[in-house]
Amino acid sequence: MTTTKLDLTGLKCPLPALKTRKALRSVTAGDFLEVHCTDPLSVIDIPALIQETGDKVEITERSDVRIVFLIEKTNGMIDKSNAAAPRTR
Repeated sequence: MTTTKLDLTGLKCPLPALKTRKALRSVTAGDFLEVHCTDPLSVIDIPALIQETGDKVEITERSDVRIVFLIEKTNGMIDKSNAAAPRTR
């Protein structure tokens, strides 16, 4: 079991959610991603993202200064069905 830390302090919506989604792609099932951010909208955006992926998330710290999420990767790779379709001509 490994924990990867992702520091997103100072980034504003939608970047924390987008960077969290990208980082989850490289996390192995059973491992954790610890996300540190300062954007207040992250308390809505990141749990909504995790609900879509089927992984588990908990807010381990929430203050005026920062928010820390601990995400447990449970389902392997993120389903690419929500990804944009490739462009064709």
